[in-house]
Amino acid sequence: MIECKNVMKCFGTLEVLKGVSLKVEKGKTAVLIGGSGSGKTTLLRCINFLEEYDSGEILVDGKLVGKRKLSDGFFQKMTEREIAQSRMEIGIVFQNFNLFPHLTVLENILLSPVHVRRLNRKEVRGDAEKLLEKVGLLDKIDEYPGRLSGGQQQRVAIARALAMKPKVMLFDEVTSALDPGLIEEVLQVIANLAKEGMTMVIVTHEMSFAMDVASEVYFLDDGVIKECGPPKEVLSYPRNEKLRKFLKRFMSNS
Repeated sequence: MIECKNVMKCFGTLEVLKGVSLKVEKGKTAVLIGGSGSGKTTLLRCINFLEEYDSGEILVDGKLVGKRKLSDGFFQKMTEREIAQSRMEIGIVFQNFNLFPHLTVLENILLSPVHVRRLNRKEVRGDAEKLLEKVGLLDKIDEYPGRLSGGQQQRVAIARALAMKPKVMLFDEVTSALDPGLIEEVLQVIANLAKEGMTMVIVTHEMSFAMDVASEVYFLDDGVIKECGPPKEVLSYPRNEKLRKFLKRFMSNS
């Protein structure tokens, strides 16, 4: 469902991704781990084409993201309209909730399906109610974000992304801005999505969560995947010295 082939990305002279390749089969969950600056968030943003990658290929459901391949083998950037169209298939949730404070929970969720997908508001409202029930917040449907806890806001953000009916979901350290007591409620929502067969790529430092939900774990360091494999193998028996040091720091916190 998601395939990255030798993806490279630079910011000026700084190489952030140095030829990253990975595959995520339909219904599976890939977890990206690694230290700050290792390239995890940049890779997520390239998958959604929020960042334009310099070379390589990214495909979602067999289709190139953000670019088209020309007959001479070169690539051409898609039009903004085409990029927006492909983004509809890729839900992304960030560590900051990015909810509109002047809109209710329901209005936040309805905004994109109604105005971007041009769906019927009445029909989408029924979907929104089901999504809020799924994330345990149906009773907050008419509340404003400022009256919700951080964990509740993040669950609304997840429901909002799901309202676009994406084929894949990307999560970028969605619990890092939360108080410790609120982390579990958000992780449980994502774990339920994994059980339901949503294809996901998750950046997280919650190692016990990664152990439970990941189909594959990828350790990124300095823009390169240094180790990958099933979670029990990568997290319990790491071969890479930097990964061992990384896990020593984070295993005790999860």
